[in-house]
Amino acid sequence: MTLHIERSLDPTHEEREAILAPLRVYNAAHAGPAKPEPVALLVRDDHGEILGGLYGRVLDQWLFIELLSVPEQARGQGMGSRLMAMVEELAREKECVGIWLDTFSFQAPAFYTKLGYSEFGHIADYPPGHKRHFFQKRLINLE
Repeated sequence: MTLHIERSLDPTHEEREAILAPLRVYNAAHAGPAKPEPVALLVRDDHGEILGGLYGRVLDQWLFIELLSVPEQARGQGMGSRLMAMVEELAREKECVGIWLDTFSFQAPAFYTKLGYSEFGHIADYPPGHKRHFFQKRLINLE
């Protein structure tokens, strides 16, 4: 069998899944089957409209925070800290080792440091002129 590489500038969902399938098999053989569990904390107004919140997923005993959005009218009033405390409580209930997330330099890296998160890496010039920061907070130590 001869293998060749083909460039796809507009990959389909099926092409992505074809690439992902053998990776999932390999990872499952080493770390067990992956069963991501989505979690969300929703900030609603009096009419039930979602104005912000937190969205993440638990995978491999870590909670990844994918999105955190505090409504403009609630900024500086502790809502972000409350959301983070609630997700930490949720992660502890699910016996997570820790929580991790990423944020940009123009967003809130100091906010996460204040809450006890430590930076474990960053990418300079992502986007150009800024940094993308990666933070974690360990909840239990397995070592």
